[in-house]
Amino acid sequence: MNKLLISQAESRRRARGIVVMLTLSILILIMFLISMNLGQIRLTPSEVLQTIIGRGTPKQNLILFEFRLPQIIISVMVGAGLALSGCLLQGVTGNSLAEPGILGINSGAGLAVLIFVYLYPAELLGSVYLMPVLALVGAGASAGLIYYLAYKKGDGLSAIRLVLSGIGVAAGVNAFTIVISLKLDPQNHQLIYTWLAGSIRGTDWTYVLSFIPWLLILVPYSLYKAKVLNVLTLGDSAAKGLGTAVNRERFKLMAVAVALAGVCVAVGGAISFVGLISPHLARRLVGPKHQLLLPTSMLCGGFLMILADAVTRVSSVSIPIGVVVAVIGAPYFLYLLAKAK
Repeated sequence: MNKLLISQAESRRRARGIVVMLTLSILILIMFLISMNLGQIRLTPSEVLQTIIGRGTPKQNLILFEFRLPQIIISVMVGAGLALSGCLLQGVTGNSLAEPGILGINSGAGLAVLIFVYLYPAELLGSVYLMPVLALVGAGASAGLIYYLAYKKGDGLSAIRLVLSGIGVAAGVNAFTIVISLKLDPQNHQLIYTWLAGSIRGTDWTYVLSFIPWLLILVPYSLYKAKVLNVLTLGDSAAKGLGTAVNRERFKLMAVAVALAGVCVAVGGAISFVGLISPHLARRLVGPKHQLLLPTSMLCGGFLMILADAVTRVSSVSIPIGVVVAVIGAPYFLYLLAKAK
């Protein structure tokens, strides 16, 4: 009888999760269609439709296919990647406040790219395909330092030490970032400053193509490890009792989270709070099981980013997308911090 009740509850939870994911997918599609009409040069829905079916003017084709569509697609992918990274970090560390921006991982990725730009100013913002690698190195270095500072032998990885270490490392990295950015010429300094504030810089299909392979590798692996994440949330002792190699699995999943954050920063700049808000929203919608939580977090992150991108398009002032996300995310972070025990 108990098994039957549990099975029925699991079926209802799965069905609800599917409905939530379909709803979020529809919302993203709606925002996608709306965003194609938004920008400094407005395109009416009929003009967008005419352009899509091949009857648009050369100017409309240029605006929609060469500038607007790549940026919209990248904003969704960056949001999904950052949300998945945050969800993995929260599951691995057992810390509901873990997020690549707050922990300083995004800052490390940005600093690595900035150092490259400073040393090789002729290659401003680097090669499209080199940028993710540089950001990955910086993100990995920051994550390694944070893990070293937060880990204590005999006590393991403390949630509070992780947050405090991440804030400290982020402060130090940001200080170095300011010092190096001040040495750039004014034009490059403005470009780098906007990018570090969170700005989708990919305005052509090359950036989309450079981003997709990373997602095709990292996302399926993350979803495959959903059951491992469920076990890790039970605690180290219980996970070891169930036969899980805790340290090895934790290292693998943290490496995936860092890689996702790094490649997202390479294209979208140091955008914070997406990886914090999205998993919490997803958890409220579908519960803690990572089989549903991971994909729902990605959809929440994609919707949040495409919504923020739409806000920047209708604004009369040029606002980096990271600023819009921070306006939404900072109060929510303070709310979570106040609730944390």
